Amino acid sequence: MAGEKEALSNINSLRSFDVVDEIKEALEERCPGVVSCADIIVMAARDAVALVRGPFWDVRLGREDSLTASQEDSDNIMPSPRANATTLIKLFAGYNLTVTDLVALSGSHSIGEARCFSIVFRLYNQSGSGRPDPNMDPAYRAGLDSLCPRGGDENVTGGMDATPLVFDNQYFKDLVRLRGFLNSDQTLFSDNAGTRLAVRKFGEDQGAFFRAFVEGMIKMGELQNPRKGEIRRNCRVANAPAPPPVEAEVAATSKAVVLVDF
Repeated sequence: MAGEKEALSNINSLRSFDVVDEIKEALEERCPGVVSCADIIVMAARDAVALVRGPFWDVRLGREDSLTASQEDSDNIMPSPRANATTLIKLFAGYNLTVTDLVALSGSHSIGEARCFSIVFRLYNQSGSGRPDPNMDPAYRAGLDSLCPRGGDENVTGGMDATPLVFDNQYFKDLVRLRGFLNSDQTLFSDNAGTRLAVRKFGEDQGAFFRAFVEGMIKMGELQNPRKGEIRRNCRVANAPAPPPVEAEVAATSKAVVLVDF
């Protein structure tokens, strides 16, 4: 079933699901049916941040895995790389996340890479203008033009900031210099006064960024799914319905016999 993996913002981008599978298999051997795949992913994200010099925090556990997958839901929830600040603020507000939460959580782009697919419109046809995004440093844009030439391989990737292997506040410094990789990143500095203030603050104070990021991750991790869930045995598929207990089958058979005899 299509879901978050196939969401438009993620398609052909997410990797290493085999690592989640290995963790889940080991946990099921030791304590079956206890730790959800959702909790595994949150803890793995926390550890990945810590391993590249970012903050560490206590993860609150207890999430359930979904019974179904919906690409439509994922497309509506996942921020688009083309989104502007107004759209992002509205999206996050729908989950009771503030402007500060939005900017701090966007700082997760301090690490990792993104595909040319996500930025070619910025380079060659921003807002259908046939021109590049004016909110780009000319030297930075020239480098992106070389990385992602018009008509080139859109699966080529580039760093989301100047230090993509280290979790730091370089991401915000780059936004101030108009060197944001994604439109949804650069818009936080270029298109809204409220988000611009937070970008400047985090670019000047890495400790403030780390504290706000941890707070945002905890708040986001506490969002509740209104739909019934489960703890999956295999993270790739929902659990198969359990067969009815043998006792129930026997009782049903006995009742049927009694009715016939009667």
